[in-house]
Amino acid sequence: MTVEGGEGVEGGLDLKALLVTVFLLFCGLLVLYSASAPFSIRHYGSDGYMLMKQLLAAGFGVAVLAFFALFDYHRLAAINNVFMIGAFGLTVLTILPLGIGEGRWLFIGPFAVQPTEFLKFSLIVYLASALDRKGEAVRSFSEGILPFVVVLGLIGPVVLSQPDLGMFLVYGGVTGALLFLAGARLRHLAAVGAAGLPFVFLAIRLAPYRFARIVSFFNPGAYSTSSGYQTIQSLIAIGSGGVFGRGLGASRAKLFYLPQAHNDFIFSVAAEELGLLGAVLILGLVALLVWRAFVISERAADRLGRLLALGIGFTIAFQTILNTGVAVGLLPVTGLTFPFFSNGGSSLLVTLAMIGVLLNVSRQGVRG
Repeated sequence: MTVEGGEGVEGGLDLKALLVTVFLLFCGLLVLYSASAPFSIRHYGSDGYMLMKQLLAAGFGVAVLAFFALFDYHRLAAINNVFMIGAFGLTVLTILPLGIGEGRWLFIGPFAVQPTEFLKFSLIVYLASALDRKGEAVRSFSEGILPFVVVLGLIGPVVLSQPDLGMFLVYGGVTGALLFLAGARLRHLAAVGAAGLPFVFLAIRLAPYRFARIVSFFNPGAYSTSSGYQTIQSLIAIGSGGVFGRGLGASRAKLFYLPQAHNDFIFSVAAEELGLLGAVLILGLVALLVWRAFVISERAADRLGRLLALGIGFTIAFQTILNTGVAVGLLPVTGLTFPFFSNGGSSLLVTLAMIGVLLNVSRQGVRG
């Protein structure tokens, strides 16, 4: 399967994608309030502190969504290199000893931003734009694959130094998926993947906490008080929710048994409070949004639009799969947010920006 362009006719806003987005945003804020209340009370004296911050990000994010829904994605692709260089520069600042960065965060006045989220957005647009221009040249290793390997090779050390292995896995996964769908040869992609494995192993081995997570992944019970603690507590939370859940607000895991209950492990709290049915509903809504992205891709007016929609769909899918995989113990802990639900203004803002671009692709036209 390869992505081809086509002549388009006038399209329209994909209302299904918009409605699913609104519902996910509402559910995410509701679950975040419940999951973050104990943390907010302990650290800020108010159970709604984290919710108010997320509401501020959501309000700004909705405005950004509206902007990108109206802003021609062809113009976005034309100016994206400036944004990508800027996002990469901000990411570099997080690892420099300048006193303005800490881990994955960059502090700008009263705001803390996560540059890798903005880099993720720029990377999707860059991939779609570059692959659109390359056309059949993508089947050549030197012209089609190598430039993207170089880009990931430049980004990788910086992102891994923050450290943020999970985000880099998303970058790599989306890049590989778009290259394949754009027509790259499978043997070239397999060769790059095989060549990258030693570097992944090195990144894990040189970071003691990463290596400990890998070791505990195979037997978390043996490390239940150390590197396997989060996984064990996550599984307890999910299991105790049963089919129907304890009820919204009734989670025990969020009472400081489960670290990052309102961040990376918010899905575990949602499953505990809403049960298996609620967890399946949440995943079903995300799956529906991803499916709409693929439908929009199939109907896009041109190759650039198709690749953008595919990139957005795969990004949301990969991030959700990695996050839930960690929560249920199928993957080692990576530190990724759950789209729409996890606390984090940068993550929510970028997710809504991606939806805006997706809606713009749907507005531009459908293939005739």
